[in-house]
Amino acid sequence: MPDSLFSTEFQSVLDAVKDNGHSQKAFPSPADWRDQWIYFLMVDRFNNASAPPRHTPFDDPDFFGFQGGNFAGVRNQLSYIKDLGAGAIWLSPVLKNVPFEEGTYHGYGIHDFLHADPRFAADPAHADDELRALVDAAHAAGLYVILDIVLNHTGNVFAYVCDPGEGHCTSTGGAEADLRPTPRAVQWRDETGHARADWPDVAAIPSPPRNAVLWPRELQQNRLLRRQQTDGSADDTIGDFASLKQFRSDFVELQQALIRAYQYVIARFDVDGFRIDTLRYLKGKFPLLFGNSMREFALSIGKKNFFTFGEVFVGDAEQQIARFIGRTTSTDADLVGVDAALDYPLYFNLKPVMKGFAPPSNLVDMYQFRKSVEAGVLSSHGDATRYFVTFLDNHDVKERIRFVQPGEETAFDDQVTMALACLFALPGIPCLYYGTEQGLKGRGSDPAVREALWGSPGFDRSSFFYRQIAAMTHVRAQTPALRYGRFYFRQISGDGEHFGISTFPNGVLAFSRILMDQEAMVVANCTSQESRSFDVIVDATLNPPGSAFRTLYTNKAHAPAPAPVVLKTHVTVNELNGTTGSGPLNAVRVDLAPLEVRILAL
Repeated sequence: MPDSLFSTEFQSVLDAVKDNGHSQKAFPSPADWRDQWIYFLMVDRFNNASAPPRHTPFDDPDFFGFQGGNFAGVRNQLSYIKDLGAGAIWLSPVLKNVPFEEGTYHGYGIHDFLHADPRFAADPAHADDELRALVDAAHAAGLYVILDIVLNHTGNVFAYVCDPGEGHCTSTGGAEADLRPTPRAVQWRDETGHARADWPDVAAIPSPPRNAVLWPRELQQNRLLRRQQTDGSADDTIGDFASLKQFRSDFVELQQALIRAYQYVIARFDVDGFRIDTLRYLKGKFPLLFGNSMREFALSIGKKNFFTFGEVFVGDAEQQIARFIGRTTSTDADLVGVDAALDYPLYFNLKPVMKGFAPPSNLVDMYQFRKSVEAGVLSSHGDATRYFVTFLDNHDVKERIRFVQPGEETAFDDQVTMALACLFALPGIPCLYYGTEQGLKGRGSDPAVREALWGSPGFDRSSFFYRQIAAMTHVRAQTPALRYGRFYFRQISGDGEHFGISTFPNGVLAFSRILMDQEAMVVANCTSQESRSFDVIVDATLNPPGSAFRTLYTNKAHAPAPAPVVLKTHVTVNELNGTTGSGPLNAVRVDLAPLEVRILAL
């Protein structure tokens, strides 16, 4: 078991994946990640094939602790994920957290950056082997594996020393402290979680315990941690992130240690990508350097398209994302950064449109703003599809996409499938949060949106949502334009003469994806109250008058065929830039029921 970045065991793992003719070969990357969509699961909340969840959701105060999901449970349901249509699995963090913390079931309090957490293993002594077996089984099933990783912080590995008389700061039982301009003294915790007064400096601890402090050894330096305090805002731009201790990510030795550790993780577990937690908090050029380093190492062992994407969960996400993704030539280092970012701007705009709370024009504004902010990174709206991982909900937001009306549980289920169909057709690499396919509906808190799936409802392949998702992802797989195509919002008209983007809630959203000679179009009626008939502008070159679109997917059991394309000569068109144009143009008439979505193509 390596405890140093330069131990013989560590180096042997790196050597084993080198393509030198006799060593273990790395699993090859996908040619294009847009051919996949990602199923995101929390290991502790997904499945345990041999035991029920430890606590009852919503009623048990220990629900914030471990439920008992493990690697074997995920492995047991790989065919369930594959048959749903996914091409990749994103696993919540699986590296070792300190054992005395029950609240880090989520995995984000890593203290050992080289080894899997024993709590996710059927046999804790062989956690690394079980994680590798899971990855190998996923590969055999045709699924790639993405690990959630942390660069910004470590777990609750020390406590602060408080000044006499301070009531807010706790020196042993807690981690929070008042904001101060200078770092506080600390006491490092032992394997029981006790803050040791005789351990003020991690480098001076004799024979540091494997179940405490920081590993590998190269991280055992007080100076690599910020050791400042939070202001209670849960924003670690100022200090620690709750009980998680902030790294000094601007320190070169920290950057080098984490880069080398995660290269080892790639080699040891043969994973295919990383989702980077709290990317926006990393300092300086570290995000770019890290993305570049993972890419080069993966290339050196035969993974030619290792995928990195980061979390940028903040109000000015567009500006922040532009700092990290792709090659930004304005920087003197000219580094290629991470490959993509979680599309929080889309999350904040798509869901309210689908729910009928906001007009479709809000989405147009978002994409127009993206185009201006990221002009130095994204070469075209077709190219942009590679740079974003899109989603409707996840473990960090406080409500799932599904809304259940009391007394009428399925009333808004079509709203979910409508949103999912749009998600799978919009630019980006779609990501589905576990349990969406079974209609999980939690809202209001972390426990509510992190329910144990295997307890209830389980893995029912006949469920409404499972079948709908499988159908729409099949359409995406069979329609290249939905994965790679250029992207255009389409103006609509109710009277056949005046065309524009809906500026009212409960409107109609229409957009096209075009690849060579194929136009795939998505139309969605975002109201639950009334059917709509309208004309949609289509590409005149690809769709001459008389052409007949067919329905590739609809979330309704019976849907009338669209009318043939017609030429309209006397029309007014409100353009995306605010100007007004006129015909002629080609349009197709579409009839939609309430909350109906259709994917159309010739």
